[in-house]
Amino acid sequence: MVTLGVRIKYLKSRPLFHWLCALRDSVAIPTAGVRIMKTKPSAPNTIDEYIAGFPKDVQVILDKIRRTITKAVPGAEETISYQMPTFTLEGNYLVYFAAFKKHIGFYPAPIGNAEFKEELSVYAAGKGTVRFPLDKPIPFDLTSKIVNFRVKENLARAAAKGKKS
Repeated sequence: MVTLGVRIKYLKSRPLFHWLCALRDSVAIPTAGVRIMKTKPSAPNTIDEYIAGFPKDVQVILDKIRRTITKAVPGAEETISYQMPTFTLEGNYLVYFAAFKKHIGFYPAPIGNAEFKEELSVYAAGKGTVRFPLDKPIPFDLTSKIVNFRVKENLARAAAKGKKS
């Protein structure tokens, strides 16, 4: 109780700005002379929004990857997952892709890379990751093969799941 009285007395002895700053600190409202921190730009909600956030030359590549996947799997659903364009089939993800400063990341899932070891050997690849450098031609035919492989894999997994139920 005593502290509250001292606080009010203190506030009355200060100019209005200091009083408002103290009030702001206790209830988090901005006041004059205070910089408001900018929030991060919102994450894209669609693949179109994702692609639009890049320079034109990268947009062309991303759009062609998107069309390659759509052509390979017309029934695939487009979504954003982990802030990356994602294609799913029957509720299971097929592939993700994302643009970075120097490469396009293509994520076919851990199982997909073993089948294409020789073809992927010229690209930086890890478990479930392939990096296509932006300064070299993107292998759209290879991405199509990987997507088709993932479709077969997903359908087989869905069929096995259906038999268990």
